[in-house]
Amino acid sequence: MKIKLLDKYIFSQVFFTCFGCIFIFMIVWIMPEIFLKTVQKAISGVYTVEMAASIILYELPKVLNIALPVGMLLGTLLTFDKLSKDSELTVMRGSGFPFFRIISSVIIICIFAMCFTFIIAAKYLPYSACKLRDIKGENRVSQFVFPIKNEDDSMRKILIISNFDNNNIRDVIILNFYQKNQKGSSLLSSILVSDFVKYNHSDWILNVAKQYSISEEGIFKEIGVVKNLQVLSGETAENAYKLMKYSIYRDRELTNQQISEYVKLLKQERMDDEYRFMLNKYIQRFVHSFMCILFGILGCLLGFSKPREQKFIGMLIAVGIIFAYYITIPFFDLLAEKAVLSPWVTSMIAPVCSVILIVILKRIKDL
Repeated sequence: MKIKLLDKYIFSQVFFTCFGCIFIFMIVWIMPEIFLKTVQKAISGVYTVEMAASIILYELPKVLNIALPVGMLLGTLLTFDKLSKDSELTVMRGSGFPFFRIISSVIIICIFAMCFTFIIAAKYLPYSACKLRDIKGENRVSQFVFPIKNEDDSMRKILIISNFDNNNIRDVIILNFYQKNQKGSSLLSSILVSDFVKYNHSDWILNVAKQYSISEEGIFKEIGVVKNLQVLSGETAENAYKLMKYSIYRDRELTNQQISEYVKLLKQERMDDEYRFMLNKYIQRFVHSFMCILFGILGCLLGFSKPREQKFIGMLIAVGIIFAYYITIPFFDLLAEKAVLSPWVTSMIAPVCSVILIVILKRIKDL
C-alpha cells in the first residue's frame, strides 16, 4: 500500500505540473506567433472570423508536438525540485527507495507522452498542415527536377518540370548528356523543350518538342523538331511521377507511410541529397517522441537538489537543453543532406547526448 500510495502521489504531482507547463508553453508560443497575427489579419479583413478560428485550431498540433517534450522536462523538474525543498525526496531515499524506483510513475507518464507525440506527428500534424495550406490559399511549388544516372553514377539526362497538376505536366526541359565525354568537350549533347508531356502510367511521351543539338565543342549544331519521343518508360516513369507528386509537400505534410515510401523512391532513383534529408526527417519523428522519456528523466535529476541549493541552476540547465535541442535540428538536417554525417548519426546525436547527461547528473548527485 505504501508503494502504491507513493506512486499515486508522485504521479498526480508530476501529471498536473507537466500539464500546466505544456499549457503555458503553448500559450506563450501561440500568442505572439500565431494568435496575434491571425487576429490582426481578421480585423483587417484578410481572414474571416471562421478562417481565423480554423487557422488557430489547425496550428495546435504543431505547437503541441513541440510542447510535449518541453513539458515533460520542465514539469518533472519543478515537481522534484519542490519535493526536494520539502525534504520528501530525502525521506524516500532514506526509506531505501532507489532513484529509478522513485521515478517509475514518472516514466509511465513519459511513455504516454511519447505515444501521444508520435501519433500527433504521424497523423494529426500532416492533416493540419495540409488544411492550413488550403485555408490560407498558399500555392504549392510545382517544380520538379528528376536526374537519371548511369550505373557508374554519371549523368545521363535531367528532366526539369516547371509546372504540373495531376497528369498535366507542362513546360518541360530535358538535358541530355554525352555518355562518353572527351576531354575539353561539352557535357551536354542536346536540349529538348516542350510545352507538355503525356503520362500514361508506363511512360512519358513528348508529343512535340524542339531539339537543340550541341557539338562536343559546346556549339549549337542545329535546331530541329521531334515528335512522339519516349522520355521515360516502365518503373522509372512510375517512380518519377510519384516523386513529382511527393515533391510538392513539406515533410510535416506527409504521414509516416508516405514519407517512408518517398524515402524508398528517392533511394531507388539515387536522388542522394533529398534522400538523406528525408530519411533524417523520418528518423527524427521516432527520436523526437522518445525524447519525452529522456527529457522526463533529465527533469527528475535536475530537480533532485539539496535543501539550500538554488532552484534557478536546474532551471537554467533545462532551458539550455531545450534551446540546444531545437536550435540544432536545422543544422543536423543540413549535415545529413550534404553527407557530412549519416542521417542515422545526425538523428541520434540528441538522444545519445541526453543519455550521457543523465549518467553524468546521476553520478554528480550521487543517486
